[in-house]
Amino acid sequence: MPRTGTDATESPRPAAPRPPRLSSTSPEPLLDEPTRELCANIARGTLAPARLAVVAPGGHGKTAVLHHLARRCERHGTTVSWFGQDDDAADLVLVDDAHTLPDAALAELHALAEDETRGLVVAARPWPRPTTLNAVLSRLRGQVVLRPLDRRRIAALLGRERAALAEFVHAQTLGIPGFAVRLATAFGKAGDPPRDSTDLPASVLAEFRPDLDGLTGEALSLLLAAVSGAGPDVDLLAGLLDTDRHGVARAIDAVRACGLLDHDGTPLPLVAHAVKALVPSEQRLAVSQRLVRLQLDRKGPVLNLVLPLLGSGLSGAEPAQAFEAAADEAAESDPALAAKLYSAAASAGRSERALGRRWAEAAARAGDLDTALRLADQVLTDPEAEGRADAASTAATACVYKGQLERAGELYLWADTQPARVHAALVSLQQGKLDKATELLAAQPSDAPPTLFAGAMSALVRGVIQSVTEDPTTALSTLADSAEMLEPVGRSLFLPDTPAAVGALVGMHCGELSLARSLLERAVDTEVGGLAGRTRHLLLSAWISMLTGDTDTATRTLQRAGDRLSPRDELFAIALRIGVARRTGDSARLRTLWAEARETVIRLRADLFTIMPFGELAVVAARVGEHDRLTHHLDRVRRLLHALGDPPLWTAMAHWSGLHAAIAADRRDEVAEHARALTGWDGYSSFHKAMAEAAACWLDTLNGNVRADRVESAATRLHAVGLRWDAARLAGQAAIRTTDRTAMVTLLERARTLQGPSSTSDQRQPTASPGEAVLSERERQVAELVVSGLTYRQIGDRLFISAKTVEHHMARMRQRLGATSRPDLLARLRTLVTTG
Repeated sequence: MPRTGTDATESPRPAAPRPPRLSSTSPEPLLDEPTRELCANIARGTLAPARLAVVAPGGHGKTAVLHHLARRCERHGTTVSWFGQDDDAADLVLVDDAHTLPDAALAELHALAEDETRGLVVAARPWPRPTTLNAVLSRLRGQVVLRPLDRRRIAALLGRERAALAEFVHAQTLGIPGFAVRLATAFGKAGDPPRDSTDLPASVLAEFRPDLDGLTGEALSLLLAAVSGAGPDVDLLAGLLDTDRHGVARAIDAVRACGLLDHDGTPLPLVAHAVKALVPSEQRLAVSQRLVRLQLDRKGPVLNLVLPLLGSGLSGAEPAQAFEAAADEAAESDPALAAKLYSAAASAGRSERALGRRWAEAAARAGDLDTALRLADQVLTDPEAEGRADAASTAATACVYKGQLERAGELYLWADTQPARVHAALVSLQQGKLDKATELLAAQPSDAPPTLFAGAMSALVRGVIQSVTEDPTTALSTLADSAEMLEPVGRSLFLPDTPAAVGALVGMHCGELSLARSLLERAVDTEVGGLAGRTRHLLLSAWISMLTGDTDTATRTLQRAGDRLSPRDELFAIALRIGVARRTGDSARLRTLWAEARETVIRLRADLFTIMPFGELAVVAARVGEHDRLTHHLDRVRRLLHALGDPPLWTAMAHWSGLHAAIAADRRDEVAEHARALTGWDGYSSFHKAMAEAAACWLDTLNGNVRADRVESAATRLHAVGLRWDAARLAGQAAIRTTDRTAMVTLLERARTLQGPSSTSDQRQPTASPGEAVLSERERQVAELVVSGLTYRQIGDRLFISAKTVEHHMARMRQRLGATSRPDLLARLRTLVTTG
């Protein structure tokens, strides 16, 4: 009997004419080694008579294997016939698509199978399986196992020039050979996968038309349900198909036999795209709506079923109910999706008042603070709305992210819940209101449940109070405990700040950089605070890298934080970019970034947790002559620190940045003021002692009193507490200000040692700040361009001087710096301008 070229899931049909035999020059299919070896043994006659089954779903290459086997047999002189050719003398009979043969043909095949002396290889899909076909297969002695293609074999199929497509093709087809060949062929000579996985050639999707047309209505509905996210819920599918569990099993077997479903019942990605392209949208929507209705009636989860309805424009009570239920499901794990679903529910007719509290929190956790504030405000203004206290807390936390701490405190106090009072205590501390924070923390009800969340946030506030009133070790211990306590429950919380972030800030302010980094890494790993927390933790981690002089890591970590930043995060981000530019000597970028930063600082007010970014901005503002733009913020920092009793842990860092801003502005009276303040805390910790000694050395150096041994000692201390770039800068600047040539050489060498290997590939260097110059202005310009890699001629063109003049400048600098060779001179210049 002839074989058919099309598999179907409807009742068996008359056999169609067999397609022409592939020529002996046709390319061999990509078979694995065991299958190749098996075909070779059959062709050589070592397995005669070969009696095998090739049972696999559509697309797995059954037909290709039979043709490959036929060609091998022809080469070795083994005679082959196809079932229906009536060639009784053939050594081997091949049967393709046996599952589609009518009853009469199956009876004939069964008679042939009873002859144990005849070679027989039968290929069929696993469904349908008529009784006679089962009897035929039972007479065979083994089975050829067809495995999906792995990435290596797909790469071989594509060829070297298109190897980059292999991962994409495998992901779309799961290695099903027939589908992989379809997709590879459709891409033609294109070597790169599409950026969007939905951007697939229309031709490859159209090839699935016969597969879909061959499905019964029941089987197609099941496939549409699978594409809609129904999963292996047999009861739900039974309701959709209006059948029993056995009927569902038959439909699944039918679709899986076509190769359209994976073993777990999910459609192949390529198949899902084809279904969406080829099946009318109203037909797909009807199935999705039916599934959602059934699931709502069963009170089961609907999220996956509702997703296909997004963007459909459906309205009415039932779609609104479905969108709302799906949003509630998504809220904990995917707040951005939840916010989108709440919006869809509102568009479908659900009132925003009913959704407001939950929608506001989802929007806030997704980073859409303005929407969160709008929705929360609607809830607050409606006396009849549910969850007004929770909405107030959400709005308050959003205000913290916007830097509006006073408004946040008002909202937390209005909410008047236990968590809100703790959060109010935290923002009070940020504003320098220690007594109020202590009072709020003490007012917690004794009968409140001791949850992990409550314990962690209370410990967070206690840790900040201890950072103000006690030693750093006590505060860090409390904050580390708080961070660990919050980890199991913190992923879905919208918090004004996290224990890990505050602990890291405290650690940076007292030189415990390793502990700070560890807290942040654990918080990122455990996703405390969700997306907002991750951004905060990455920015602070980048800050630690910048402090240590590792600007490459700082830049990479900053990039990982993304670009959807709250105003508070944007402050840290712009200060980080400015700090990196300052430490890598990129003067041009520094001015560009400062122009951007001016808008950021206008929209924010300084607080206890933003001392470092405002301090970094103050240094740059001084360098560009706009220090007055930060006066309001710096005065506010001084007032809140004074209100807290000028705690050394927080106040020292403010004076450290103030010192460097004063150096940059050449305000030596202010340098002396900051140095005196830092010296007063040299016994607080080793970190504070290092800053105090360095500040004293800076003051002496600016006054022309460079003591090399003292500078070396101070720089070494800075390096030991993690401020490596500051250490190198101190040594380098002292070197160019001393009149003692031996001391200069020693300090330059020490600066290079402390700086370590350059952390940036683009070492565009800064000009020295006013009052820091030993080199002339022109020599500094020449030095910057030389270390950036320009030739003498290029430098001359840039500065409008001759190349010979550039050479003279270099000779004078070499003599002045005591360099013994050109490489030595370049190294010294690089150290000088990098630390300038």
